[in-house]
Amino acid sequence: QLLTGKVAVKTAPAQPPAAAAVRCDIRHLGDCLDTLVDTANLALARLFQKLPLLVLGALVVLLTHWLSRFVGNRLHLLRIRSKNPYMSDLVRMIVRTAIMLIGILIALDVVGLTSVVGAVLGSAGVVGLVLGFAFRDIAENYIAGILLSVRRPFEPGDHVMIENREGKVIAVNSRATVLMTMDGNHRLLPNSLVFKSVVLNYSKNPNRRFDFSMLIDASQSIREAQTLGIEAISKIEGVLEDPAPAWTVVEFGANGIQLKFFGWVDQHSADLGKVRSEAIRQVKAAYQRAHIEGPRTTYHIVATRNRDAEALDAAIEPAHNGVDTSVNHELDVQVANAIRND
Repeated sequence: QLLTGKVAVKTAPAQPPAAAAVRCDIRHLGDCLDTLVDTANLALARLFQKLPLLVLGALVVLLTHWLSRFVGNRLHLLRIRSKNPYMSDLVRMIVRTAIMLIGILIALDVVGLTSVVGAVLGSAGVVGLVLGFAFRDIAENYIAGILLSVRRPFEPGDHVMIENREGKVIAVNSRATVLMTMDGNHRLLPNSLVFKSVVLNYSKNPNRRFDFSMLIDASQSIREAQTLGIEAISKIEGVLEDPAPAWTVVEFGANGIQLKFFGWVDQHSADLGKVRSEAIRQVKAAYQRAHIEGPRTTYHIVATRNRDAEALDAAIEPAHNGVDTSVNHELDVQVANAIRND
């Protein structure tokens, strides 16, 4: 064949598709049934061959599940301790998840599904990327929860203000921060919102200041009112001596003199609202005993007699067209100087 230049190529006989190996019509119904029975017997035989491995893999998964719970509830065995309750829950979840993943991979390898293990490990990055885009908000809240657990801006039971939302912290879970409002309702704030918001923690510092204002008539003595107010506040149980109570004059106007008093309490031993209420009551009582009066209401009454229309028109101020309503540029010069000096 080489001398003649002809090359013989052996071709395998065409194999009919599996679905068309037996013509499943009425004339060959028996052959179809035999094929189905043989296929089922072959599948059962393979299943029975792998049954011990499947049982062993299931036992590995069960053992791993028990081990993850055992280790997660006894982190002191691994010397993993944290005074942060949020961080403790996070470490416990990470340890459990890691042990379960290792157990599942071992079980798949025991069964002989190493290709599945490789596919799982190879596609983990792609799946994570897809899930990250699909569940971006959930992932953002989860990561924010981890960062909140690390930074610890508040503890369970702290009195906080988050974006004008006031309450006491109950817990920080994987999705939201749980607050109990001052009227006893549960409020869930997304962790991403809490992480990016300005958090005011009233419980971080045990000392907290209260203030209130008192109005006295313009004819009264400011020094006497100030002295009586400070003495009354200093005698109240719960008001700290250091820092001592203080005062200031806020305004002197037509409505009288506005005095503002300040005092400090230890939140661990006294309630801010109760101490403030008692301070207002005591200062008011001291003013009453000293006959320091509040501002009097003044009415200005103008008596007029009937006048003719011409007299009324003359009394009305005439309108002027030359009123200056131009833009005020007084501040522009200072702004320009500040820009040049910056």
